[in-house]
Amino acid sequence: MSNTNLKIGIILGSTRQGRVSPQVGEWVKGIADSQGEGIFEIVDIAEYKLPFLGEETENEAGIVNWREKIDSLDGFVFIVQEYNHSITAALKNALDHARAEWNNKAAGIVSYGGAGGTRAAEHLRGILGELMVADVRVHPTLSLFTDFVNGSEFKPADYQQQNIEAMLSQIDAWSGALYTIRKPVARV
Repeated sequence: MSNTNLKIGIILGSTRQGRVSPQVGEWVKGIADSQGEGIFEIVDIAEYKLPFLGEETENEAGIVNWREKIDSLDGFVFIVQEYNHSITAALKNALDHARAEWNNKAAGIVSYGGAGGTRAAEHLRGILGELMVADVRVHPTLSLFTDFVNGSEFKPADYQQQNIEAMLSQIDAWSGALYTIRKPVARV
């Protein structure tokens, strides 16, 4: 499989009213699309209306659709906001609603918050490790004080684009390598 055919989901990690993750996600997607490596799409967990884990039946449409979406992707970019020094409950719930669908894929993290969302990103790294998702090294951090106007309008500093490009390059390489583990090529 050519890396230009890899499907990478940009997962919006918040469902909160007034969230800014769609702005950040669209910005990342714009940069990714201009690089021409892979097929990128926004995956908004809010659209799946996932029940809390343990309060559902296995046949609920949102859960089935969520698992199918995650299974169809070769890698991820998580847009992660820091709430109370961690990831959102909605993102944790979405991660927990799939298991094998995450395995042997690569991910990048773009975080934001008062301290760049670094504590949330570190929590997410531990969860991703358990789900057998390889997170890449480059981790763009966005500050609510310098990359947003009034905490609601996304205006990233110019240097942030280079960080995103470097992260996307790593996701491309790792997703391509991990694809061979999930979909081994027939040997003659």
